[in-house]
Amino acid sequence: MTLGSRFPQIFPGRPWFYGVAVFLLFALGSAVAIVPAGHVGVQTLFGKVYPEVLGEGIHLINPLISVENMSVRTQEVFEHAEVPSKEGLNVVLEVSLLYHVQAAQAARLYQQVGFRYDHVVLAPQFRSTIRGVTVQHEAKDLYTSGRELIASQITQDLEKPLQERGLVLERVLLRRITLPKLVEDAINEKLAAEQQAQRMQFVLAKERQEAERKRIEGKGIQDFQNIVSQGISEPLLRWKGIEATKILAESKNTKVVIVGGKDGLPLILNAETRGR
Repeated sequence: MTLGSRFPQIFPGRPWFYGVAVFLLFALGSAVAIVPAGHVGVQTLFGKVYPEVLGEGIHLINPLISVENMSVRTQEVFEHAEVPSKEGLNVVLEVSLLYHVQAAQAARLYQQVGFRYDHVVLAPQFRSTIRGVTVQHEAKDLYTSGRELIASQITQDLEKPLQERGLVLERVLLRRITLPKLVEDAINEKLAAEQQAQRMQFVLAKERQEAERKRIEGKGIQDFQNIVSQGISEPLLRWKGIEATKILAESKNTKVVIVGGKDGLPLILNAETRGR
């Protein structure tokens, strides 16, 4: 016997009870809304969008209300664009845009645009801004350190129009830039020449420092010699000579010491007789 065949025996003569039970079960299930993590729930009733959104978690709602979950997590839009530079050169850019839906504006965004806001609003605006910014800069700026300035300018130009739609711009990333080969080679050669010039300037500065060091060292030696020469007198030299002769004469290895006298005649000292 099936479960359905048992109900008439339990509630004989009450077929309306089954309809009420089914309706209550349906109403109970429809009165509970679950909003997953990183989303908000947009409430609609007979085509009307309520401005209040539901946060994450379980909510008891009107069973007739439909809840559409909309992500408020960080999302990425990638754009591969071929755009002209200021000189008219075609430059290929790969740019990423990070953004998220502002939770408080999710209902208005859903009402005005729907779920395809990234295709309807974000991508066209992003593409137009990239073209408008790159045409103001030369190709070498895109290839060198100027790329950070360009990313910042794209961010500034996009922030306000996206914010009006309920989208928050987080960051713009210039991932890859491809220039015509001739232009790229010319830029690389110029950068190499600038680096070589900077290296030579460093070498010249180092050589100048070394020359200055040697000049100061030579001046110090010259000053020392001048001081020493001024401090040495004839009597001092004679006395130092006598001291040196005495030390030499007292040496065990010395036999005869000959020293020129004042009159030019040698003075002979026999070291062997010093002990007598």
